[in-house]
Amino acid sequence: MLILGISAFYHDSAAALVRDGQIVAAAQEERFTRKKHDPSFPSNAVAYCLEEAGCRMADIDHVVFYDKPILKFERLLETYLATVPRGFRSFRTAIPVWVKEKLFQKGMLRKKLGEIDGVKSWEGSLLFTEHHQSHAASAFFASPFKSAAVLTMDGVGEWCTTSLGHGRENQLDILKEIRFPHSLGLLYSAFTYYTGFKVNSGEYKVMGLAPYGKPVYAQKILDNIMDLKDDGSFRLDQKYFNYCTGLTMTSSAFHELFDGEPRKPETPLTQREMDLAASVQLVTEEAVSRLARFAREVTGERQLCLAGGVALNCVANGKLLKEGVFDDIWIQPAAGDAGGALGAALAVWHQYLGEERKTNGKDFMEGSYLGPAFEQSEIEKRLSNAGAVFDVLSDDDMISTTADALAEEKAVGWMQGRMEFGPRALGGRSILGDPRSPTMQKTLNLKVKYRESFRPFAPSVRREDVSDWFDLDTDSPYMLLVAEVLERRRYTPNQDEKELFGIDLLNVPRSEVPAITHVDYSARVQTVHKETNPRYWKLLTEFKSRTDCPVLVNTSFNVRGEPIVCTPEDAFHCFMGTEIERLVVGNCVMRKEDQPAHLKKDYKEEFELD
Repeated sequence: MLILGISAFYHDSAAALVRDGQIVAAAQEERFTRKKHDPSFPSNAVAYCLEEAGCRMADIDHVVFYDKPILKFERLLETYLATVPRGFRSFRTAIPVWVKEKLFQKGMLRKKLGEIDGVKSWEGSLLFTEHHQSHAASAFFASPFKSAAVLTMDGVGEWCTTSLGHGRENQLDILKEIRFPHSLGLLYSAFTYYTGFKVNSGEYKVMGLAPYGKPVYAQKILDNIMDLKDDGSFRLDQKYFNYCTGLTMTSSAFHELFDGEPRKPETPLTQREMDLAASVQLVTEEAVSRLARFAREVTGERQLCLAGGVALNCVANGKLLKEGVFDDIWIQPAAGDAGGALGAALAVWHQYLGEERKTNGKDFMEGSYLGPAFEQSEIEKRLSNAGAVFDVLSDDDMISTTADALAEEKAVGWMQGRMEFGPRALGGRSILGDPRSPTMQKTLNLKVKYRESFRPFAPSVRREDVSDWFDLDTDSPYMLLVAEVLERRRYTPNQDEKELFGIDLLNVPRSEVPAITHVDYSARVQTVHKETNPRYWKLLTEFKSRTDCPVLVNTSFNVRGEPIVCTPEDAFHCFMGTEIERLVVGNCVMRKEDQPAHLKKDYKEEFELD
């Protein structure tokens, strides 16, 4: 039985293929089109999934779309009618698109699917799940748990913005919902917009900025904007927002409450933006904590599964784990809309078809390495055609050479095996660095990623070494938990350093691994497991043998505004457009100084800013 899941037409389009309940492949469309957050129909991602499975569209038993367009259209119409005449401008922008395209989505989907096989229309079984059903299914059915509480939180699906579910074996029941316009995701996005970042893209920047500030506005948010109850339910006062009736996120009342207009993108950050970020982050953490406590009470479960865009807030996740409300938490690595494609396919297998789950204590994501891989011979051919100059080394020599370069504080582009599914690079498509270097964070931000200097970097650490460096002793393979660097690894600040605040904290070395230690001593930890990524685990082992440090800086292999690289050519072009000093693709090793000068690019202006 082959089930193809699709998410599309909002942001982060993706496709996922499930065969007899096992995940065969999953990928986002942006990785193929090179357009960040590409919302278009995922033709390339579908074609890849079919190729990986060795089948054609004619072989697919069910195609399932990740939400229900008619319900979403109903929400839009009801919202516009409830806010007449204020919503007319937004109505005038959105409705023609819906009438032309989205109301007739069945026909459009069949046409697009048919084009992949070169026929006029695909005439197989076409199903639709609800948006938060897709999120919940991606969380529970892919998890290692036989039963669990399930929380999904995002901006909005059809009507639902937050759901509480209960998963048992192959059953998944949604018990409670919070509905639009009351949304934790849209609250966070409003502050993303107000602090000058891009909605549906810059939320993680707000999370990274928060430790530079103080939550001085948190009570103002709770007193005026958000009525947060003990059970985690909430209501948002809509006079402070503009997402129902306008084309922006915040209203004049919001601007008056916080004493100013939104920050203009790319202008200097001030302490005010840092304090706003700290405030909405604290409120979000409190809401998530209360929702989780209520989920524990209602379901009686000791395990929790999370999905939806808010589940990518790894700071909130880490604090929730530390609270001990649940014994174990599992977060879908593709928690956003891309993961809805996978959840929709799993929902059909277990809920629509009633097929059993076969849990064995491991999750079903295969380390989230579900995208394309390239054979060594193909890598060499592609790199040669791109003009690259490289050495082909044995496995041991490749690992040894890379570990040497990292110990010499060189930035290394690292492309190995299958591409990751979800927003995080997990050692398949990564830029690596030495975490002991006091200048590595600034170098990678300004000279490699071409992004804001305040942005933190994540550590990869061997699973068996994690508790020796971080206040964490559990699996975190998907970089979705934040934990503090252990006190014995930290440096004690001097008196002058203690008096610093805001962005001035950036240049203060805080631990033995300053490049991955945020200003509050936190780190977004990825545990690396020998079973799921043996090459990356071996590289960490070799680096440890040279430096006594089993940790590496791991950031996604791309520049600001660019999707993570997919192919050897993508990797080489990014290598040549930045100040990355070494590139390792499969067993091919490249040094920047050996490359033809005419192939150098300037990636600073290559992609639209995120």
